[in-house]
Amino acid sequence: MTIDSSSEIDFSDIDVTDLDVFAQRHPHEWFTFLREQAPVWRHPASEGSDGEEFWVVSSFEHVTEVHRSGLLYSHQTGPGRNGAGGIALTDLPAEMGPGLQMVSTDPPQHTRYRKLVNSGFTPRMIRRLEESLRERTTTILDRVTPRGECDFVTEVAAELPLIAIAEIIGVPEEDRSLLFDWSNRMIGGQDDEFKTSEIGASDEYANTVMEMAIYAHGLTDKKREVRGDDLWSRLIDASVTMEDGSVVELSELERDLFFTLLVIAGNETTRNAISKGLIAFMEHPDQWQRWLEHPEMADTMVDEILRWTSPVNFFRRTATADTILGGQRITAGEKVVLWYPSANRDEAQFPDADSFDIARTPNNHVAFGAGGPHFCLGSNLAKLEIKVMFEELGKRVPDIHQSGPMERLRMNLVDGIKHLPVSFNATPSS
Repeated sequence: MTIDSSSEIDFSDIDVTDLDVFAQRHPHEWFTFLREQAPVWRHPASEGSDGEEFWVVSSFEHVTEVHRSGLLYSHQTGPGRNGAGGIALTDLPAEMGPGLQMVSTDPPQHTRYRKLVNSGFTPRMIRRLEESLRERTTTILDRVTPRGECDFVTEVAAELPLIAIAEIIGVPEEDRSLLFDWSNRMIGGQDDEFKTSEIGASDEYANTVMEMAIYAHGLTDKKREVRGDDLWSRLIDASVTMEDGSVVELSELERDLFFTLLVIAGNETTRNAISKGLIAFMEHPDQWQRWLEHPEMADTMVDEILRWTSPVNFFRRTATADTILGGQRITAGEKVVLWYPSANRDEAQFPDADSFDIARTPNNHVAFGAGGPHFCLGSNLAKLEIKVMFEELGKRVPDIHQSGPMERLRMNLVDGIKHLPVSFNATPSS
């Protein structure tokens, strides 16, 4: 895809809090301009940032620097925030996640948290899932191939991540539709299609978190009675010994909030990587043909889809001390927002960055983060899901093509696709 020229853009044109822009397109041209002109740029205040100015970090170099700066940039909070903060542009109150949910904690608490939950996501554990994921993918495609058409997002791309994370957690089959609904409501609370009321996005988020936490609490009780071969059964009484010799375990609240993180991170991001990956192939038919002819390119194909799609647009940090980044003076307590799709299109790191190339190597993308302790826990699972899905699509529907307008999510944290009509030659179920 040809990216719009950044030559006629001015700083006053850029508002990364304007959700209507992201409902229409990802504004790659803004970030091309920022990488060239101001890779660390102070963004004007807006309602979408709690009325605060904040820093937009757009280059691979500086995104990576922040990731590897330890506690200088907090996932949790910063001076003057009374414990509020987190990874979104708007502050979450202290009782809603910062310091409690793994993605919004700093070491040493994050270290403890990660050691406790890591056992479900080791490469060995993920490899055990491959046969099951392939069988599930076959079942998903069997439902749509006889029709010759489907909504790729809701009927294909959303299904596999949902099944995978439900199996890892140990959610019963009859409850799995709840995960899809919760994920849509948390991520799409500012999109008319997914609003369930007029209470406002922040209240919708809080209500959904509460519903999920209550469910997680009940799931824990069920697993205490009947243990299974799943992550939730292991987490009930999991403990680890820290370097200082102390033995730690998860609190009930931490475990309940970890459930919400697993459902959202395990479902939403991979769903969009698969959906946007198919769009990339349809916009680059030469690469689709290349994939059909060279399935041995699976590993580089997956990494290029992740670089190209970068499903998480940004994570926010909060400066914990005065510092300098990219020649700009950052003040303690200020919001610093890292834009991963921009870092993944940085020509200084990726030659011919605006080309989709499934043989690209090296490919040190930051779709899972840019190093440091918060590197994505589920990266191996996401890679496996993408690999299996595109292997099976190549075998079952090699002529797949877009048959209607794509609909994007009105959201700037995740670069989401809601609907993608596709067509292909109808074939019987396998």
